[in-house]
Amino acid sequence: MVYSYSHINMGNENKKKLGLLPKLIIAIVLGIVVGNIAKAVNLPIIIELGATYNSIFGNFISFCIPLIIIGFVVPGIADLGEGAGKTLAITALVAYVSTIIAGSFAFCVDKAVFPSFLKVGSIVLDNAANAEETMLSGLFTIEMPPVMGVMTALLMAFILGLGISITQSNNLKTVFHEFANIVEKLVGSIIIPLLPIHVYGIFANMTYTGTVVEIMSVFIKVFALIIVMHIIIILFQYFIAGTVSKKNPLKLVKNMIPAYVTAIGTQSSAATIPVTVEQTKKNGVSAKIAEFVCPLCATIHLSGSTITLTSCAIAIMMLNGWEVSFMQMLPFILMLGITMVAAPGVPGGAVMAALGILESMLGFNEPMLTLMIALYIAQDSFGTACNVTGDGAIAVFMDAITGKKEKQAN
Repeated sequence: MVYSYSHINMGNENKKKLGLLPKLIIAIVLGIVVGNIAKAVNLPIIIELGATYNSIFGNFISFCIPLIIIGFVVPGIADLGEGAGKTLAITALVAYVSTIIAGSFAFCVDKAVFPSFLKVGSIVLDNAANAEETMLSGLFTIEMPPVMGVMTALLMAFILGLGISITQSNNLKTVFHEFANIVEKLVGSIIIPLLPIHVYGIFANMTYTGTVVEIMSVFIKVFALIIVMHIIIILFQYFIAGTVSKKNPLKLVKNMIPAYVTAIGTQSSAATIPVTVEQTKKNGVSAKIAEFVCPLCATIHLSGSTITLTSCAIAIMMLNGWEVSFMQMLPFILMLGITMVAAPGVPGGAVMAALGILESMLGFNEPMLTLMIALYIAQDSFGTACNVTGDGAIAVFMDAITGKKEKQAN
């Protein structure tokens, strides 16, 4: 896929400096410390300065969301016109179904387990009447209206992506790949580096207003549940793949452990492709299928990311006292499987691609979106590891069904 080499290079660059996760941890700790100090000495101006930055940066993110959607989705859909015809179509369908199953599974578990440790309506981050009592406002803001609405951007991305895929317009494909490179630079060189300051401001504000303890205590348990769900979905994927291929699922999973561990270190599905391919071949998958399916699934199969985004979104909605139903979340999950296609390999790429539908379909506002970003990136490594391990299961599955077809043809 188009992003593979840039992802790998970006991953190598990140090894030379402090990663995003340590920066976010520092930002959260600093925000809690400053929030407590400001509260102790009664200096709300300290928090209001951070809230001013948050307001401006939040408006900038809102401005960028349509650009991110177009930059990510158009090339991702357009590239699906390339490849091995039916094999590509079946692989894309299997990856999408796997992603939807993961999101639906997360919803069912979240609805059953979250009420046991999460106090519904305990935190208000939405636009309710008492929201101003929960978070301090900035001193001023700068309006940055987006060039188009989120749904307009999504529709345009689908139409252009499908149109380019069908017509094989190489000129337009080149233009949108170059635009995608610009958007990737925007996310990787501007939004992500400035994000820790944004997270600092949010956590300082929540500490000052007394909501941070509730959030942190809740999300430690949410993260633990998410990792358990990752493991369960991996075992499910390999149970299906092992049944179809008539191989031992546990042995298949064991062979993929190096890919899982590598993904935790790189935080990028694309950067892990060489290891994923190698371990997939050790599971008896033909080189042709492994070298085709694994790179493709690195950009279209995000079961782990879907579990994380769905769970964090549901937790935030419940904390705000919102009603959460399957019919409300299903369209979100269905769209999530599409909007994250070809999200860049920078840490947090999936959640940046999901901001648009979090805002348009679930009604998240700027503080809620910021909290989603921080919470997602805090466990991004494990979501990526789940994604790439699942890629190996799809490769085993595709190798089994294509092998049967070849035997039948002969």
